[in-house]
Formats: sequence, structure tokens, C-alpha cells
Amino acid sequence: MKKLITFTLLTLLMFSPVFQIQAQASDIKGHQMESDLNYWIGKNVIRADAKGNYNPNRAVTRGEFASYIARALKLPVSTKYTFKDLKANMGLTIEIQNAAGAGILSGYPDGTFKASEKITRQQMAGMMYKAMRYMDLPAQKTALKFKDSKKISANFVDAVSTAVNLNIIRGDHRKDGVYFNPKDNATIAHASAFLFRLFAAAEVLKPTEPSEPSPSEPGKPEVPSVPDVDPEVYKVSTISGGKLLPTTALYKTYEDALAAYNASSSVKAIGKNNRIIKIKSGRAFGSENPKQYTSLYSDSTLRTEVTYIQKGYEMNYIGSSENHVILEVGGLTFYAKPNEVDLVPTELVTGNSFYEVGTDGVLYHDTYNNLTKTRGVYSIGPAASSMKNGKRYTSLDGVHFDEVGTKNTITHYPYFQFQSVRQTSSYSGAELDYFITEILKDRQKTGLARYKDAPTKSKLIGLGNYLKTIEETHRVNALFILATAIHESDYGISGNSLTKNNIFGIKVFDSSPESGGTYKHPNNSVDAFINEYMNKNYANPLGGYSYGAVPGNKVVGFNVRYASDPNWGSKIAGHMWRIDTFLGKKDYKQADLGRIIYTGPVGVNVRTSPDPLSAKLFSYKQKDPGANAAFGYPVVIVDETVGSDGFKWYKVIADSNPPADYGWIRSDLIERITE
Repeated sequence: MKKLITFTLLTLLMFSPVFQIQAQASDIKGHQMESDLNYWIGKNVIRADAKGNYNPNRAVTRGEFASYIARALKLPVSTKYTFKDLKANMGLTIEIQNAAGAGILSGYPDGTFKASEKITRQQMAGMMYKAMRYMDLPAQKTALKFKDSKKISANFVDAVSTAVNLNIIRGDHRKDGVYFNPKDNATIAHASAFLFRLFAAAEVLKPTEPSEPSPSEPGKPEVPSVPDVDPEVYKVSTISGGKLLPTTALYKTYEDALAAYNASSSVKAIGKNNRIIKIKSGRAFGSENPKQYTSLYSDSTLRTEVTYIQKGYEMNYIGSSENHVILEVGGLTFYAKPNEVDLVPTELVTGNSFYEVGTDGVLYHDTYNNLTKTRGVYSIGPAASSMKNGKRYTSLDGVHFDEVGTKNTITHYPYFQFQSVRQTSSYSGAELDYFITEILKDRQKTGLARYKDAPTKSKLIGLGNYLKTIEETHRVNALFILATAIHESDYGISGNSLTKNNIFGIKVFDSSPESGGTYKHPNNSVDAFINEYMNKNYANPLGGYSYGAVPGNKVVGFNVRYASDPNWGSKIAGHMWRIDTFLGKKDYKQADLGRIIYTGPVGVNVRTSPDPLSAKLFSYKQKDPGANAAFGYPVVIVDETVGSDGFKWYKVIADSNPPADYGWIRSDLIERITE
């Protein structure tokens, strides 16, 4: 059973909006305890009279309160005890007998129950105390400090003490709470609130494991340890000994919890129904959820999804409210649903991703998954000259690298990650096939079972010439296509590759990795990747998912919408760099890269000549480049000249589909990024 918990504060709890059922009677609307009443009305615990009224301000009777408990706990039928003043087989009689059989109530010495008698405050405490025992809930008493404590009958002292300790029943508010008035009567509205507080406390006090019937009670029926209620419970937590420790207080509203959170420096988090929804500092990670990824929305209405992050991966935590979490990815602010984000206070963070420069001068990314607590590492390409060997760097966009332990930030655009795929490769089909042959031999040498026979069974074998044909006809870089196929198909030996010739993970989703499109030949998979994805929606500036014709990251390029893995773009770039390095480094830094820096109210036009009046090929849509203004649309600059307007213009490779090859953009709208 869960360790005994002492409550110092327990306020009324607000139940989930899903269960709010508005009572039709006008005597409920606007009542101070409307939410509590509506909750139990929705559960058919509190019922209307013959006229459809609920009479919240009328004194509740012993029989009514007994029936409320019987319905709320869904007590089993019992005829163990009967009362001579109750009519047999009547609905109220059956519920009272059920409560008596469960040991929650008893009658008077003369064998009567007196169901119509108004229940006193101490009698109500007594029934709830026995209900707690029936639910196998621990209870702890507190010293009673009411001025009239001595007026509480000895039979009810423990019950009142427990109820007061849990803040279920308080002092009489009409007399500033200093008197308990044990023999005063409570109203139906009060009864609804008392029961709600009891069931909310049960959510905290419930046993961690199902309890077994006591040997001394062999006939006791099995009952659920948690009542069938769904209140929204807000808690605040401190941290000690590497553990999150919820305080004993429960709050009815987020605002109440926030007030307590702000009032104490020792409080580090706010929780809602056992999920952390706000922290003072820490990290945010994609959570485990049915979608297997976290949607990132443009604003707090959570209606327009902009991009998404794979579960377990880190985002920068900005703040949160009751209904959304504010996150930063690549300098852009996004909003997410609380149940799709795991917030981890600084003191409880178990790991994070980082970058490191190897002795070979290569930038390596050591990744961390918060859900699996596992790490992985991959190479991206040459590190910036200003990055130091052996130093660690952190970055959530793969461009701005903060040196750990210093205030030094280095801006570095990994070349292949931001080179337009419209830039053609220098390599022939035969050279690409040679790389494929050798890399498959290398995979087999790893000794991993899945790579056994890779040189003969991989679906990448012989693909080189076809990739060059695609490059020539559709203007999509062959190195990029091969790198993507390697990444998505695990070198052509994934299940979808071998059984479906699907080497790009087409229609394979995080929530259903076994699904995916089927193709007659791997070449057909290449056709689909180019025609249905790259040249339709991604590389094409007129496409629905156009954020720049580069692998990119979660702010620019294909990675924004093509993959939930926020490092997909840098991983593709790493494959391209390794292919290029193996074949002779003929592609690396062969293009002069730039990015659009204009952030005005309209997009940037790409024209057919260096003349503002010339025809427009297309427009780069207006784009928020982030707080650091680092992620305008990437371009490849091939020439420059002075235009008819006297300004310098850059000739750039056009991102549009063939037959367009080049376009012109005024130079003050572009910043060069090649180091």
C-alpha cells in the first residue's frame, strides 16, 4: 500500500470538461458549488426531484447521503442489514442496505435508520471515514483546534479529525472556521463538495498495487481501489534526492497551483493529473503518445501544425500554460499539447545531445533519446575551422553551436545540409555504383546479422546509372537521392526495401513502421520519391511543403515536413559527405551558398534577368527566419552582375522544376554562408 500521506491543504477540485453535464434546473446554475453538483449529477449520483430541481441549498438527509455514497462507489447489493423503518425493495432502502453491508453506516439501537432525518456534519464525516476504510485508503488524523472540538461526539472524533486533515470538511465558514459545529446540518451542495474532495483525496491515497481482501474479512467483495471519477487534479512539486516530490496540496484550478508555484522558490513544477505541465527550468522532450511524435503548432490555438518532432528528442523549453507548452526549435517559437511533451526539471535531466570535433577534424553528433535513455553518434562533415578538437558543443538547430562551459557561440552551416539539391553532382553512375558495392562490403564486415549477404541482396545494387538519369531529367542531385535511400532503407536491406522495393520509407509512418508503399522495382521507388515528393511538394518552391530545396533542419528545407527526426537533414548531409569523401571530394564546397535574408511583409521574387521589371520565375514565400535570423531560404550563387537598376544582382540556381535553370535575385536580399 502507498505510504501514508498527510494533507495540509486540499481545495475543491475541478473535474474534466469531458464530464461536465449541465443540469437543466435553474437552481444549479451560478451556484458556488455548481461544478461539484454537475459532476455528481452527470454520474447519476445526485438526482433531481419530481419537479426536476436539485435543491442545492436544502439540508441533506441521512438517507440521501447514504445513497450518494452507494451510487458513487457502485456498492454491491447486500441484505446483510435491514432497518425496520425502511420499506423493503424500495430504491433508497436498497442503497442504504448496500452501504450498511459495506460497513459504511449503521442504524440506531432500536433497529431504525431514520433516513429522512437531516444528517449532521459529524455524521457525514463518520460515513466518509468508513467509506475510506472500505476503499482500503490510509488515513491520518490531525489535532483538532476548533473552539468547540469538545462538542464532537467521541464516536466521531477520529472521523472528523481525518476529514479535517484532508480538508474534506472544514470549520464553519459563517464563523471564520474557528468552530466546527458538529451537530449542524449540511446542504445537498455541501454534500456534493465533500464527496468530491473525498474522491480527489482517494486519487492521491490509492494503493500503488491492488489490495487483497483482509483474512479477517473473507466475504468482503472486491472493489476498485480508485473510484470511478476523473477530476482534474493540479499539484506542485519540489525536488529532493534526485526525485520529484509532489506536495500534499491539491488545487482546483491551474491558477491556484500557479500561485503556489510562484510563491515558493523550492517548488519546481506544476503537475496536472500526474503529468508535469510547467517547470521553472529544464528540458523538453517529445513524449510517448499514440502518434509517436510531437506536433508543433504556429500558435496557442493548436490548430495549424507547422512541423513535428520524433518522440524522445529534445526541444528548447520556453514556458507553458495550462493548455499548451511553448517551445523553441531553431530560433522559431512553436506550441505543443502538454500530453505530447515530457518536461524534465534541470535537477532531473539524465542526458542531452552534444557535438564534438574528432581528431580527424570531423564534426560528430552524439544524440540522446530521453525515452529510451540511449545514445547514438554519426558524422556530419568537416567542422568549422573555429571549432576546437576535443571541445563539446550543444545546438538544437545544427547551425549555432554553443561551446560547453563558455559563452562562445559558433555559426556553422554544414555544407551538404544547406546545398540546394538542384546543384548537380560531379560523379558518374559508375562511380556511384562503385561506392554502393564497397559500402555494402563494409556493412557486411561489421558482423551484424542484418548485414549478412548485403553485397548481394541490397536493393541499392546497380542503382547508380538510374540516379544520374533522374538527376539529368528532373534536376535532383544524385548524391542526395542515394544518401536518402541509404538512410531510409538501411543500405537497401530494410524490411520495406527487401519486400516492397521501397527504399525511401514512402508512406512509412512513426506509428506504423511496418506499412509503406510497394513498388515493382527500386527504380519505381526512385520515381515516386522524385515525382510525388521532391518535385511536387518539397524542392519545388510552389509545393505545399516548400521550405527550401535542401536537406535542412526543422526550420528550413525538407526536414521541416519530410521526417519527424529533427536530425534527418544533418544525417542525410553526413551520408552525402561520406560518399563524396570516398569518391574523391569532388563535390564538397563546389557551390557558393547563400540564404535569403529579407524578412519583410512579402516574399522574395526570383526573376529571369537582373532587372526588377523582368518576368518572375517564382517567389520564395514570406518566411520567419527565427530569433537569430539564420534560416532564410538557401540558394546557390553562380554569378553576379550589376542590374538595370544599378544594384548588384546574384545569379542563382532556380529551385523550380525543369526546364528553368537559373534566376536572379538582388544581392541585398542574400547573405553568403559558405565558409
